[in-house]
Amino acid sequence: MLAYPDKPAPGDGVAILSPAAGLPAIFPAPYELGLSRLEKDFGLVPVEYPTTRVLGASPAARAADVNAAFADPSIKAVLTAIGGEDQIKVLRHLDPDVLRANPKPFFGLSDNTNLCNYLWNLGIVSYYGGAIMTAFGRGGAMHAQTEEALRAALFTHDEYELRPATGYSDVDRDWGDPETLLSEPELFPGDGWQWHGPSHEVTGPSWGGCLEIVDWNLRVGTHIRPPATYDGCVLFLETSEELPDANYVYRVVMAMGERGLLQHFGAAVVGRPKAWSMDRRPTPERKAEYIAAQREAVLRAFTEYNPDIPLVFNVDIGHTDPQLVVPYGGTVTVAPAAGRVTVRY
Repeated sequence: MLAYPDKPAPGDGVAILSPAAGLPAIFPAPYELGLSRLEKDFGLVPVEYPTTRVLGASPAARAADVNAAFADPSIKAVLTAIGGEDQIKVLRHLDPDVLRANPKPFFGLSDNTNLCNYLWNLGIVSYYGGAIMTAFGRGGAMHAQTEEALRAALFTHDEYELRPATGYSDVDRDWGDPETLLSEPELFPGDGWQWHGPSHEVTGPSWGGCLEIVDWNLRVGTHIRPPATYDGCVLFLETSEELPDANYVYRVVMAMGERGLLQHFGAAVVGRPKAWSMDRRPTPERKAEYIAAQREAVLRAFTEYNPDIPLVFNVDIGHTDPQLVVPYGGTVTVAPAAGRVTVRY
């Protein structure tokens, strides 16, 4: 089993990093709103590092910030500003001995799947979710479910039940418009989770993340372990604002099957697909079709390679709002008969 790092307490310093993309340099408003809430509402002291507000910082410089944050005994957790698209290049510059000797809660999603997986391989539980610019910096107020999950993940090792969102959004808002941060986003009615497969309960450590980043790691291979390493794990996957089509999603999950990985997972939790972006604004009908096609693509792959495990779809664990938190490598229980997914933070 992976080891849970110690948690911060109110008043502690926490590192704020941009190991993926330095978007606070372009959009300071949601970033600074997120920092303000982290400090005022959560009682933590944000500590920025040299590349946190630098767009285009080198992989080596970003890795140096990660190494320094983990090495600093005054830093009790590491949070990321946002995702990106090339963090896999940062990994070669990390010092595994420093990270292994100084385990800390690491929070990030999307491109930060790379770092979560890297820490998984070192035996350290991390936390998928909690981006400063989206979760903390949400316009108007934090989503109540996001805030509740983040408090539990930041400060406790308790069991926590993930719950279907009563209202959600996947519509991006213009961070360049000051009005964006003054109001909460419009929410669509939550339509519940969708369960498939057998009803037996599964408990195991989680592994996965953003499907596109998992794909990159599969291609590179360096940070993927032998298939038996994932035996009994709970796979979790979600897709990004790039809105990958169903064929791509199927092919990635298919490749996991051909590699012998898919057959070892005991259950799967699949995130609610983001189905809207600034440059692709489908009608509600088209959104529904996109979501259904992605679900069918995942089901098709599991039917071929691992048909006898429970799957649950539409869980808010990724690029949609609310942004719940999964302990990456922590204990997850999938209980289809009860319709429940619980995690231990």
